[in-house]
Amino acid sequence: MKPTLPAKLLHALAPWRNAPAWHIAFSGGLDSTVLLHLLANSESIPPLSAVHVHHGLQAAADAWPSHCQSICDHLGVPLRIMRVQVQAGASLEGAAREARYQAFTEVMGAGAVMLTAQHREDQAETLLFRLLRGAGVRGLTAMPVHRPLAGGHLVRPLLHVSRGELEAYAMAHQLQWIADPSNTDTQFSRNYLRHRVFPRLTERWPQAVSRLARSAEHLNEAQGLLDELARIDLQAADQPSPFPWLPLPSLALACLRELSDARQRNALRHWLSPLTRLPDSDHWVGWQSLRDARHDAQPLWRLADGQLHRCGERIWWLPSSWSEFSDTAVSWPDAQHPLSLPGNGLLRIVGKAPAGPFEVRYRQGGETLDVPGRGRRDLKRLLNESGVPGFVRGRLPLLYQGERLLGVPTLAGLRVAPSEGWQLHWVPQTCDQGLS
Repeated sequence: MKPTLPAKLLHALAPWRNAPAWHIAFSGGLDSTVLLHLLANSESIPPLSAVHVHHGLQAAADAWPSHCQSICDHLGVPLRIMRVQVQAGASLEGAAREARYQAFTEVMGAGAVMLTAQHREDQAETLLFRLLRGAGVRGLTAMPVHRPLAGGHLVRPLLHVSRGELEAYAMAHQLQWIADPSNTDTQFSRNYLRHRVFPRLTERWPQAVSRLARSAEHLNEAQGLLDELARIDLQAADQPSPFPWLPLPSLALACLRELSDARQRNALRHWLSPLTRLPDSDHWVGWQSLRDARHDAQPLWRLADGQLHRCGERIWWLPSSWSEFSDTAVSWPDAQHPLSLPGNGLLRIVGKAPAGPFEVRYRQGGETLDVPGRGRRDLKRLLNESGVPGFVRGRLPLLYQGERLLGVPTLAGLRVAPSEGWQLHWVPQTCDQGLS
């Protein structure tokens, strides 16, 4: 006996039955209306609420919040209506989706679940759409059943349910839903596939939708194996940095070089995916140029959300926000207390601080520094000796008293004489403060 739609849904949601809250992304359309009705009539589930995102992209949408409110009131489900601004861009669909998911993150609590109502036909459309765009294995996994979202989980419990099943349920329970007029506009790629392509496919191959959805499952399994291989390869490359005070993701290059080109790309995709949008296959030549540059070069590879730098035999990820700091001099009248540097972390003196006042400046070139036992030395040469990555040198806070460079942060080979009784320590801005 085939399981009923309520039984299918609760089986799919079993792993999240102990979540502190379930939120439904409620557009008011057929799919989310069925999902809301199913859960509102379920027992022993976490506290349930709905979220309606109003994009303001068409006049008809102004009536949708009141419709959604009426449905939720009837079912006894709290509703939060969120109005968003959709940024203009090349893809209106993509911009609306980004605004919608940003709104979802605002309602999520730790461990909470956001439920969306995509079904099997949506999955098949996603796979074909991405295939036509030349996506790789990761893209062809289409929509995952679940993924992390803002400290909780985004879950799609209806991916194995057909649109026909949802329609039958809605008709049997006399549900009312919104028919979005934009869903028939074939200038949008997904609508074109839905209304022009899939009818022809299913006319010739009636099982096309279910088979495409099954292919997405196979590709998802293949991607899981690639991720497992990437984690194995990254274990060797994830060696401790020689600069533990520098809170940036980095990898040892030598270990990556031992891999085939395909395994290098696989490992880097896995490592970079939480950090930036990944490039298409045509742009991976940037990785080869960075990897194969001369040992004394300091090449970089520009990506969507930051840069990958190579310094010696190590690669470093620098998010776009790394360059967002002020290199203006900052006065430090009382060195007994730590100094917060705009966009550049915290500076403090460990030990008995010398009498101030001081000023913190950044490198201009030509600086010299007294080094115990070595006399006065050029700062650039000292930094070269200690191997400090080039991209961090412009951010090093330099302690001045008048026009005299009194100290730089404690680095290998750049320590104040023990007789001085103090050391300058710099805690750079961490990834949690916006570097990720």
